[in-house]
Amino acid sequence: MQAVIEGLQPADEAWLREHQASCAECAREAAATRDAVRALKSVAVMVPRDLAARTQLRVRLRAEELTRNASGNFWLWIIAAASWALGLVSAPVVWQLFAWTGRNFGVPKLALEMGFILWWTVPALIAVGVVLYQRMQSADSRSI
Repeated sequence: MQAVIEGLQPADEAWLREHQASCAECAREAAATRDAVRALKSVAVMVPRDLAARTQLRVRLRAEELTRNASGNFWLWIIAAASWALGLVSAPVVWQLFAWTGRNFGVPKLALEMGFILWWTVPALIAVGVVLYQRMQSADSRSI
């Protein structure tokens, strides 16, 4: 197949000719491959004249869309980093607030711990929701 499509080095070409002269099955296979490639080359494929221009336009639009999304993701990362920083700074205060609530209202320790965990996971879940929503919006705009 490579000999028909791309060509071979002279040494490989000589070996192949010798082998095909002594092997009828390989000679038939090579002839069938040459015929198939010749037939494929003779098939006319009609494409619109503006196919290349339309393709370039779609690529350019997609690149612009990715650039816009990248800037949106930048701000999402900034917000996430700020959230983590504020979370680390405020963790002792929030835990004391949860402990005070537990002492004064008789909330079980397990409920307080679960509340504390949710206090930190809810913003992350909201951020994931925003990212998924943006991707759905992007996919919808591409399908139009």
